Amino acid sequence: MKLLAELNNEKHDVEIRRDGDRIFASIDGRSYELEASEPEPNVFLLKHDGKIYEVYVSPEDTNTSRVRIGSHEFEITVHDPKRLRGSGSGHGDREGLAEIKTAMPGKVVRVLVEHGTEVKKGDGIIVVEAMKMQNEMKSPKDGVVKDIRALEGATVNAGDVLAVIE
Repeated sequence: MKLLAELNNEKHDVEIRRDGDRIFASIDGRSYELEASEPEPNVFLLKHDGKIYEVYVSPEDTNTSRVRIGSHEFEITVHDPKRLRGSGSGHGDREGLAEIKTAMPGKVVRVLVEHGTEVKKGDGIIVVEAMKMQNEMKSPKDGVVKDIRALEGATVNAGDVLAVIE
């Protein structure tokens, strides 16, 4: 999966491939092979070259997370370039429909709302587990849930539309 990450106002090309507990990552052309586990929600243990790193991830919104590794804290925004071309990625009080899409393949863990539910910007809509991390997908605008396109337990692909807000 190819992504674009923004850290300290600098953009970085990121490519991630997963094979079981192994993660193969390329960041700006540098390659890494990691072993990864999630002992508790939003806490990851990454093993690289015999060293173990404990990483805390606090999702701020759909694309942005606050990440802490040791005493270092970062705010990282990750975009799926395919998704940038489409509609529905969290622009406030936009007119029309907003689609909530997955950023990476995963499994729908919980659907938090029903068709016809009135929601506010930032309300949780659906929870997707990807790479052993649960991500709550939030409404990008105030509106009404027009469509829920994924059932609990369903497997979803990157870019799939999970819900539509009108």
